[in-house]
Amino acid sequence: MSGVAYAVVRTEPPQVFVASDVEVLQRVLALELVARTPPTALDGAERIAIRTALLDEQWGDAVVAWIERMGVEVDVYTHLHVWSEKDLPAELVGAQLQFAPLFREPA
Repeated sequence: MSGVAYAVVRTEPPQVFVASDVEVLQRVLALELVARTPPTALDGAERIAIRTALLDEQWGDAVVAWIERMGVEVDVYTHLHVWSEKDLPAELVGAQLQFAPLFREPA
């Protein structure tokens, strides 16, 4: 079973970012969220610190600093299973269903 990492940014409307793993997700958040921040939203020291983290490829540090400064909640999930036909072949679902709790008789 394969998986993905994803983040839910609690803006209005919420934004969802999905990546193949948490390392790629950090880069996505750095580029698509942090780097798109208007420079006027940060004071000089914050702007320099976040820019430096980005230029040093310290993606996680840049994202954390952005979250702290902007006060926006970001929920990060490091592994979500992605189901495929290989994981759950259609021809086996019927056989598996009969063993599911719903098909048990009450005691």
